[in-house]
Amino acid sequence: MTRPTGVHAAVLTPVDAAGEVDVARLAAHGRRLLAQGCTGLAIFGSTSETASFSVAQRQRALEALLATGLDPALVSLGVGCCARDDTVALTRHGLSLGIRRVLMLPPFFYKNNPDEGLHRAFAEAIDGANDPRLEVLLYHFPQQSGVPVTPGVIERLRASHGQTVRGIKDSSGDRDHTLGLVRQFPGFEVYAGADTHLLDLLEAGGSGTISAAANINAAASRAVLDAYREGDLAAARAGMERVAAVRGFLQKGPLIPTLKAAIAEVTGDPAWRRVRPPLVELDPATAGAAVAALRETGWTWTPGG
Repeated sequence: MTRPTGVHAAVLTPVDAAGEVDVARLAAHGRRLLAQGCTGLAIFGSTSETASFSVAQRQRALEALLATGLDPALVSLGVGCCARDDTVALTRHGLSLGIRRVLMLPPFFYKNNPDEGLHRAFAEAIDGANDPRLEVLLYHFPQQSGVPVTPGVIERLRASHGQTVRGIKDSSGDRDHTLGLVRQFPGFEVYAGADTHLLDLLEAGGSGTISAAANINAAASRAVLDAYREGDLAAARAGMERVAAVRGFLQKGPLIPTLKAAIAEVTGDPAWRRVRPPLVELDPATAGAAVAALRETGWTWTPGG
């Protein structure tokens, strides 16, 4: 089976002075990311500060965002909540707007769960949505959620829900784990959260990345994808050096404030620095130093859009 491949951005959420989603800036950023080469946009995932927004806030923002003309077919919608009914409500709302694909975290408050419990939680959410159009990407991010999506859970869900469960985003940062999922689950879409693994994953038969770094470095990752598709592995490997350099820098500091500060600096739009508590924005001097350090990695900003 040929699996879809791509470079997807785990999209940042700009906020206004009142802490609400700034839809105008979000729409402009989405257009910019697509112009820079993203094949899709993951909205309201962990990079989006999603846990800081209510279900109602997320639904209002999504409606307004799609009203700007964004194609819902390009969107993967983050829906994983601790409460089943919140997950179902977000999933049904996305489906009503034409979004078929959702990115589903496990319920993340209770830890050390057996596979049976996590299977039940995912199954109840999928069954509650009750829509044959639904396509689920599981979200494995144990460092943040504290709740791993194990191979046993994947096996149970594939047996119980078939092609509705299409794949997984593996944000473990563990290359061997990600490649192991590709080998263990033929036909399953496996995306890496770590774009440093992009080429290795493509060569193993994986599907690509859903990456926070793509908010500022999508063009570099897309160049790797295009070179790989064209069979130019030398160019792909050279491109990976640029991708890895940027990712390596971003891993040294607070990810979301640094990404937002970088966008604020290069666009001349200080409103992009805003984050929701408990995150704290970078001060202007730190932000300027961060952008200077990013440029030293070879990073260049592609305006796009």
